[in-house]
Amino acid sequence: MGLSRRVVLVLAAGGALAGCQPLAGAGRGPQGGTTAAAPAAAEPTAAEPASVPSVPPSAPPASVPPAVAEPPAAPEPLPAPAAGRAAVVARYGDAAPGDWGLEVPGVITVLPDGEQATALTFDACGGPGGSGYDADLIDLLRANGVPATLFLNARWIDANPAEFESLAADPLFEIANHGTAHRPLSVAGRSAYGIRGTRDVGEVYDEVAGNAAKLAALLGRPPRFFRSGTAHYDDVATRIVTGLGERVAGFTVNGDGGATLGAAQVRREVAAAPPGAIVIAHMNHPGGGTAPGFAAALPTMLAAGRRFVRLCDALA
Repeated sequence: MGLSRRVVLVLAAGGALAGCQPLAGAGRGPQGGTTAAAPAAAEPTAAEPASVPSVPPSAPPASVPPAVAEPPAAPEPLPAPAAGRAAVVARYGDAAPGDWGLEVPGVITVLPDGEQATALTFDACGGPGGSGYDADLIDLLRANGVPATLFLNARWIDANPAEFESLAADPLFEIANHGTAHRPLSVAGRSAYGIRGTRDVGEVYDEVAGNAAKLAALLGRPPRFFRSGTAHYDDVATRIVTGLGERVAGFTVNGDGGATLGAAQVRREVAAAPPGAIVIAHMNHPGGGTAPGFAAALPTMLAAGRRFVRLCDALA
């Protein structure tokens, strides 16, 4: 399906679908319509390791400690007409990064203090071995009325146009930016899990802005949140993302170990996620442990009164 037809279909469905539409009235499952103003990654291959395997596949994934590094105040958003590649390179080209990893300044790793809901986020990485669609997982969320933020890579969108249209038209889901080529975000070519990062400021811009433009054309407005391939950044790269008008979403709990964990491990990790946590998992590896693990964890959490939210609802 051509891009123009997808744009017409999505805009005809109401436009601005990347925004934070109210969930009231969704009416599906235990949580459907109950979040009042409530907020709301892939098995490794040799060519494309998983998005965020924060621990070796053989070990239980460790949860990131509850801490948040809010975007620094210094890089105010660039005016839209000036936010082109040349302007970003001119502004940040001489900046030297001082930090690198999963938790650097500018990466949000928990919801705001006092938030009792949990944010589920799912990455779709695209590329070789990463363009699948876990229909069982999405059907589970829909059946239970559980909202989520979906980080979609440009390659995954291209490989799954019909699925993208369905997800984008569903107010249960917020669509977010998972990059153009699924690269760690670095101004110096840092790598993570064997995936080479962006090499300079220009490539950082391309990784963020390329998929942001695709999503804006399809959805009628730009995405609000960005997560890089592997969820690794340096602190200059996060400033660039902030300057381009998006917020960098990290995570508190690695729910599926980069889609490498079995169902029992996924259930334990997700069930242990505390209120206020951001959970990362993957929606692009059907047949893995992610969907059955969530299917085992969610009913108990819902029965205990846990609410689930999209990032856009909790992080205004």
